[in-house]
Amino acid sequence: MKITREIKTAILVISSILLFIWGYSFLKGRDLFTNYRTFYVEYDNVEGLTTSAPVTINGLAVGKVTDIALEPSGKLMVELQVKSDFPISASSTVAIYEPGLIGGKQIMITPDLKNPQPAESGSKLQGSNIPGLTALVGEKLAPLQQKLDAVLLNADRLITGVNNVLNKESQANLQKAIAELSVTMQEFHKASGSLNGILDNNKGKIDGIMTNFNKVSGDFAKISDSLQKADLGKTAKNLQLTLNKVDGIMNDLNSGKGTMGKLLKDEELYKNLAQTSKELELLLQDVRLNPTRYVNVSLFGKKNKPYVAPPATADDPNKK
Repeated sequence: MKITREIKTAILVISSILLFIWGYSFLKGRDLFTNYRTFYVEYDNVEGLTTSAPVTINGLAVGKVTDIALEPSGKLMVELQVKSDFPISASSTVAIYEPGLIGGKQIMITPDLKNPQPAESGSKLQGSNIPGLTALVGEKLAPLQQKLDAVLLNADRLITGVNNVLNKESQANLQKAIAELSVTMQEFHKASGSLNGILDNNKGKIDGIMTNFNKVSGDFAKISDSLQKADLGKTAKNLQLTLNKVDGIMNDLNSGKGTMGKLLKDEELYKNLAQTSKELELLLQDVRLNPTRYVNVSLFGKKNKPYVAPPATADDPNKK
């Protein structure tokens, strides 16, 4: 059988139409040769969600968003196509979430495995919104922004106050102070250079001083060790006992006890000693003037001279 040109043309046109329909469906996210289940979810806000956005279960892409329609009530109806045979129960939740800062919004199905009743294709599921990283960061940054605004306001007031304080005269004084400070730093630099020169010139002497200091510190350490071994506590205790005894002796002397106390306090004993001393002086004087009276060396029996008392002197204690 011979195929005519008209039949070939019809076959080509029908094939083109079918190919166009398949390509259009493919571009719309629908595969004519794949069995899909369709679900609908209602949201108050789908900001950032677009058609062809992935639909995931536990992070695995199982479908895509095919349509987002605005309803008369102001809510948004999202159509999902799921090509997985995974059982999705009627009580499963469908949440809009943000996996990252760049990827955009996606749909995440959280199956309710406890409910055995499956959701039929074309049924309506419960929707929810999970705050993304951007929303969380915005919530955290809102109070910080308020505080930053307050800080900037205070900083503006402070700068305004500083500008009011720093008039032309104050600015001139500040510039003068900075110039004087610069001169002071230059002088300090010169002084530090001179000090470095002095230290370099006397480095040997400084080394000698440090050596002597180390020697003195070593000797002091030895002395401290010797003092530590000398049992200063026992020495101080013995010294205290000696001082106590001396104090007792001094108290006895002041109270006239003992021989020394009587010598210091007894007036009669003093007078007797003074009289005895005077009589001893007179005796020695008589011995010097008349030695023959006490030592008889005469060969011819010469009589001794009678004793004549010397005249009383002004300091004689027996003088009336």
